[in-house]
Amino acid sequence: MAPSHTTARTGDGTITLTPANEASQSATVIICHGLGDSAEGFADVAEQLSSSLPYAKFILPTAPTQKVTMNMGMAMPSWYDIVGLDKRSNEFCKGIEESRERLAGLVQAELDVGIQRNRIVLAGFSQGGALSLYTGMQLPTANDEPPLAGIVIMSGYLPHESGFKVSPGLEGTPIWHGHGMSDPLVRFEAAQESEKGVTEKGATAYNLVPYAGLAHSVNPSEIADVLAFLTKVLPPSDDGKVQLKDPSEMSIKELKAAIAKAGLGRQAVGFAEKREFIELVNAHRAGKL
Repeated sequence: MAPSHTTARTGDGTITLTPANEASQSATVIICHGLGDSAEGFADVAEQLSSSLPYAKFILPTAPTQKVTMNMGMAMPSWYDIVGLDKRSNEFCKGIEESRERLAGLVQAELDVGIQRNRIVLAGFSQGGALSLYTGMQLPTANDEPPLAGIVIMSGYLPHESGFKVSPGLEGTPIWHGHGMSDPLVRFEAAQESEKGVTEKGATAYNLVPYAGLAHSVNPSEIADVLAFLTKVLPPSDDGKVQLKDPSEMSIKELKAAIAKAGLGRQAVGFAEKREFIELVNAHRAGKL
């Protein structure tokens, strides 16, 4: 059975899983990892989820490396500095606005190629879930943009509450928050406080799901629930598909890159004319291969 997605890794640590037929993409899921991790830490989860969502692109960025106060100033991948895990310390999140801008930029890049905002989900684990919540509920709405399809938080929390507000029109954004009841790092009480804080700021669709016995991690039951949520908020759709460059307007280099990305290199062996490359890419996008 042919894989549903092709995987690409870039020098900045980003992992992207693109539908095997990239022309079929109608949704995007962006997953942010936790403190001290990288995109690789959730690559297997993304692969598992993507197999059930063949029309969705998955983007896994890696946080910048910076010193973390809570960890004795050690440098590690971190979306922002963490001073401590208590509510007061959680107000000091140096670097969070820069990471928020970066994540919002990934959303905008998907909008720029035709994916609708209500077909995009921001997701993340721990610090990455916190960033997804902080970013997703504060996206701009000056031009009546719709809410995201949803936000997924795994073992996360609301960071920098004093600087957080819900953008007008985004109150109904579906928020799914899974959290272990035995989490010793981000305690379940912190998840409850986050739900309360976000709701008090105006959110109307915050769903906190407890997992008995689960520590600061995820388990198969939670991943299954995440998939159920994604399937609900991102059902198959023929509307708002990605707008790809016309193969006839692509250079030979671009055509070869598209063919390699689609795993069609063997079928292009012996090609000498640009027309042949164009026909192969067109056939792939039309689902004829």
